[in-house]
Amino acid sequence: MIKSLSFNSHLLVMLGNFGLQNSRRATSHGFLFCLKDQTITKMKKDARLRVDSELDGSLSLRAVPPTLIAAEKEEAKAVLTLFFKKQGLSNAVAARIINKSELFIDHLVSRLHSVHKSRYLVGRELTTLEIRDALIPYLESLLEEHGSMLADVVESFPHPPIKDKPITLVSPPDSAPDSKQVKAVSRVTETSPAGMLRPQVVYLMELGMDLEKIKLITRRFPAFAYYSLEGKIKPVVEFLLELGVPKSDIPIILGKRPQLCGISLSENLIPTMTFLEDLGVDKKQWAKVIYRFPALLTYSRQKFKTTVDFLYEMGLSSENVGKVLTRCPTIISYSVEDKLRPTAKYFRSLGADVSLLLLRCPQTFGLSIEANLKPVTQFFIERGYTLEEIGTMISRYGALYTFSLADNLIPKWDFFLTMDYSKSELVKFPQYFGYSLEERIKPRIALVKKAGVRLLLNQILSLSSRNFENALEKKMQQQQQLTDQV
Repeated sequence: MIKSLSFNSHLLVMLGNFGLQNSRRATSHGFLFCLKDQTITKMKKDARLRVDSELDGSLSLRAVPPTLIAAEKEEAKAVLTLFFKKQGLSNAVAARIINKSELFIDHLVSRLHSVHKSRYLVGRELTTLEIRDALIPYLESLLEEHGSMLADVVESFPHPPIKDKPITLVSPPDSAPDSKQVKAVSRVTETSPAGMLRPQVVYLMELGMDLEKIKLITRRFPAFAYYSLEGKIKPVVEFLLELGVPKSDIPIILGKRPQLCGISLSENLIPTMTFLEDLGVDKKQWAKVIYRFPALLTYSRQKFKTTVDFLYEMGLSSENVGKVLTRCPTIISYSVEDKLRPTAKYFRSLGADVSLLLLRCPQTFGLSIEANLKPVTQFFIERGYTLEEIGTMISRYGALYTFSLADNLIPKWDFFLTMDYSKSELVKFPQYFGYSLEERIKPRIALVKKAGVRLLLNQILSLSSRNFENALEKKMQQQQQLTDQV
């Protein structure tokens, strides 16, 4: 038996919640337990959160709706899964552990009710962020105490883990769908005796989300099936519509981030938006920002601060930081140490202006150095460009590295070789690679050749149709005048 005071204290809370204080005996150093066979059997039978917390006076859960408890269990499982994944376990291994840890999941939900007792007394549901914020520190404390034994602690709860039991990191073959997914999908597809789907499902379908889409979201995030219409889904949808989000975009946003419906408007969503506005996000652009990256509103303020501090470090002004967050909110999802900083170092090695690149094309920093950036660099090196010239090109046109070699850079380079221009023109105007080969480049080059004149590459491609025609006409007149003088 583990003789750690804190672990035994966790067990005490669990036992107290199940009304089993008679199995406790005090010691001068903490609490130790005599768990007899019949006591353990009773725990397993009673582990459905039927709480009369005689120990700490916490809320009785008999009045809590079963659907709410089911939703919170799914949320707790999602938090635990994410926590295990951050420790290096695969999805399959994390799922296998959690499927064997029903009592521990019950314990996490019981802990939620203890921490947020006042919420339940006034009939308020916890949001996804509140659940996460309550459970993550607790899981971190268990990790600090038990280290690599944490998975065993979770599986064997409330029994002490077997210290010599190894954790197998090899995922078993995929078998039947996860039971929680099956239950959740069944919930959104079941009908009443009158043949009606649940109100929240009908509401989502009226927004333009078909049943298959709802089932897909539910498989990916089972807790979505337990969100109430009036308490969670509808308030968030109406808020998005008030921000100017088109109704047709709502299914896309919820499909990308169904967790939004689990977030409190007054305590999380709106304060987070205010915080981001203080960082410079354009409040007039919220509809576009949320559509681009709805997960933005589910990140912690610490994550925002870490990314913003990096942007300041790279030399961006507060105004430009706001522009970056507005144009490319996905940058918040990039790890500073694993993604942003190494990418900045790579571009600096090419002589590129990193602050300018971040401002003009922040999405470039989400690309893989090995899979995306280095192959493009090699492409230009093989065609005779120096690293300095490549750095100039990327500084002038940040999107250059976002293009496909096979579908964009190679075919446009091959056509460029037929245009009778010096390759230095691409250093001056790398935006060439951003124009359509068939719809812009080839037709205009054909007109220039037909006119028998020569224009700068940026004049040929960047001007509007009318201005291009005027520039072409003017050049033809100038050439005719020179011919007449001769």
